Amino acid sequence: MIFSGVLMIISIGSLAVRGLQMGIDFTGGTLIEIGYQKAADLTVLRNTLDNEGFSDATVQNFGSAKDVLIRLKPHEGVSSADLSSKVLEVINKTTAEPASVRRVEFVGPQVGDDLAEDGFLALLYSTICILIYIAWRFEWKFSVGAVLATIHDVVVTLGLFSVLGLEFDLTVLAAVLALIGYSLNDTIVVYDRIRENFRNLRKTSTEEIMNISVNVTLSRTIMTSLTVILVLVSLFFLGGEIIHNFSIVLLFGVFFGTYSSIFIASPMALILGISPEDLMIPVKEGAEVDHRP
Repeated sequence: MIFSGVLMIISIGSLAVRGLQMGIDFTGGTLIEIGYQKAADLTVLRNTLDNEGFSDATVQNFGSAKDVLIRLKPHEGVSSADLSSKVLEVINKTTAEPASVRRVEFVGPQVGDDLAEDGFLALLYSTICILIYIAWRFEWKFSVGAVLATIHDVVVTLGLFSVLGLEFDLTVLAAVLALIGYSLNDTIVVYDRIRENFRNLRKTSTEEIMNISVNVTLSRTIMTSLTVILVLVSLFFLGGEIIHNFSIVLLFGVFFGTYSSIFIASPMALILGISPEDLMIPVKEGAEVDHRP
């Protein structure tokens, strides 16, 4: 609890002071689509733009290896047309084959504000649905524990992006939502085993039942997390720059999602006073009489 409390304080403090470095999806900016006759070298394009003062540019393939989409944040006093001309000039100075502009679009800040609001609402609605589902499926004390564990994972992950100054865009938001699902799934597996042991081990203390349940599910948890991490490490190193932040969120989130399922969700239910009586199947009075002829 002390370790998690320190992480939460650091994360919330960084989010309050430094905030998140929002990507073009949220801040608005200019989209420039260019085309080549042959496959484009994205690494060369990124280095060229970075050296010419466009360090905030996001470069990715669009549709095929010959088509490239460049995203730029707003530049004060420069129109989209002038900006696209400048970018094309910079690119063509260092590449053997000239690029052609396919389209130029401006994304206004209002669109970015709408996306930020919709992203926040997606997180809020998913959390509310989690609360309702677990309260119905298990017990309200478990529900509160699961939601607090999920909030812990999200806040700490966002805090990581704030502390490191990583760009937060729609891809990262999608990874955060995926993290919520992964963390919740892990928590429910532990909760399900706790409920089962509450009904089977009636003469064992609540703390001991929880320890037994966590230990029983530990091998499954470790194997699941390791296989997911192997995939995410592959994505991080081989998936390209455009999904680096997506991979970072899930790599970090898988670790803390597993951690919170064991050290946050279950202890919070215990602090709220969960006991075997809360999950006992009610016995209908006179049930044995109903079966008599």
